[in-house]
Amino acid sequence: MSLFDFLNNREPAPGEMTFIDHLEELRWHIIRSVIAVLIAAIFTFIYSDFVVDQLLFGPTKPDFISAVWLCKIGNQLGIGDALCFKQVETKFLETTMTGQFIASFTLSFIGGLILAFPYVFWEFWRFIKPALSPKELKKTRGVIFWVSLLFFSGVLFGYFILTPFMVNFYFNYKLSEQIQIMPSFSDYLENLIYTTFGIGLLFQLPLLMSLLTRIGIVSARFLRQYRRHAFVIILIAAAVITPSTDPFSLTIVTIPLYLLFEASIIIASRINKRQEKERAAEWS
Repeated sequence: MSLFDFLNNREPAPGEMTFIDHLEELRWHIIRSVIAVLIAAIFTFIYSDFVVDQLLFGPTKPDFISAVWLCKIGNQLGIGDALCFKQVETKFLETTMTGQFIASFTLSFIGGLILAFPYVFWEFWRFIKPALSPKELKKTRGVIFWVSLLFFSGVLFGYFILTPFMVNFYFNYKLSEQIQIMPSFSDYLENLIYTTFGIGLLFQLPLLMSLLTRIGIVSARFLRQYRRHAFVIILIAAAVITPSTDPFSLTIVTIPLYLLFEASIIIASRINKRQEKERAAEWS
């Protein structure tokens, strides 16, 4: 029984789940998802020393793997040290007694959420899957793989590309030599969450557009017509998700998001063509 049927006071057919049954099933999906996140969070907390020293502070080090690769790529392209990061000494303060304690739990929770993301989405998919027709299920085959792939691609992009650029830019940007930058650890952790987990969510754009196209809300023609508007929306989203609104960070985030939007147009175009063929076959 669907929510629409419940609101219209339709009695469930024999063997059909009631609205309360759906809520109970949803509750167990949420409980299992929370348990998975907690297990992953505990795992992250147990290895917090490694996570903090090697992963969390990795993008702040001059020998970080992506920093080394970008420098080599710049030299091979003949642009010298244009892509090489300047040597910076990054140190972080914590001005409150509870700062590190609270940050450790925040780090564990976000780490658990990232690690358990495929399972959490799988639980969500299991809940909505029975409501889909066999034809719809066939079209959504492999959705868990693609959602997870785009999410982790966004997380890796934010971690290996955006975060090192962000750290290098801000630690080298000085209004005066008398000003010494030394942000708090909590501030760095918050920014890192934005540039990893937040970017991972934004990378779901092609799948979101694919879903909206399938249910008829948008089309490839509509997306092409409003390209300029989409660019402004992407720019606003990049400004929200990045730690600040400086042109450097905005550019790094906006470019891949806009490329994902263009990929969404291609996907929507293929879906529209397939829908037109199906309608033509029905009328013939």
